[in-house]
Amino acid sequence: MAITAHPILYSFRRCPYAIRARMALYISGQSCELREVVLRNKPAEMVELSPKATVPVLQLETGDVLEQSLDIMLWTLANNDPGDWLVPECGTLNDMLALIAENDGPFKDHLDRYKYAPRYDNADPVSHRTEAEKFLCALDERMKNCAYIFGNRPALADYAIAPFIRQFANTDRAWFDAAPYPHLQKWLEGFLNAELFKQVMDKYPAWQPGDSPVFFEAAAKPRD
Repeated sequence: MAITAHPILYSFRRCPYAIRARMALYISGQSCELREVVLRNKPAEMVELSPKATVPVLQLETGDVLEQSLDIMLWTLANNDPGDWLVPECGTLNDMLALIAENDGPFKDHLDRYKYAPRYDNADPVSHRTEAEKFLCALDERMKNCAYIFGNRPALADYAIAPFIRQFANTDRAWFDAAPYPHLQKWLEGFLNAELFKQVMDKYPAWQPGDSPVFFEAAAKPRD
């Protein structure tokens, strides 16, 4: 495997998987070379590293490759977790991972068929929105008595799930804003207005081989 001077992150600005990976890298103090990808013209270098050809992909200095956004989050937070994302106020890391699995599995399946219905045979977007609401309702219920999903401070689950709720809400913003999920809506608004989210949503030109490196700078230096 090729050795690199810095970790290299292949990313796409609006992808919810890439957003959550960038947030974890940023908050943990892990700088890396950023290569912004155009999804309709994926660089051969990324596909060679990760044949699944989806973002994000993180190539470590050792040459090892992390192909899943949650693996990137867990790797960088294991190195430095200044916000205690891995230690929720209520519940455990395993509890958070179980909820994230629901988000990444059934909820994401319904979200895709709601947002991109023409891509799927006979997909009824309204019925898939209704099915997805089961997850929204569960999140809203969890936040009736606390500000975040696992207590009164944000943790891994909040940052891993919020980019997907953002994508869901933006599919039909008028519908989402009128839906009966006040706690979830307030939580999402806070996420969208947070400095962390704004920092990782800067725009970058698409990477081309031979370009000078562009660095995604970290928020803080790792702990000693």
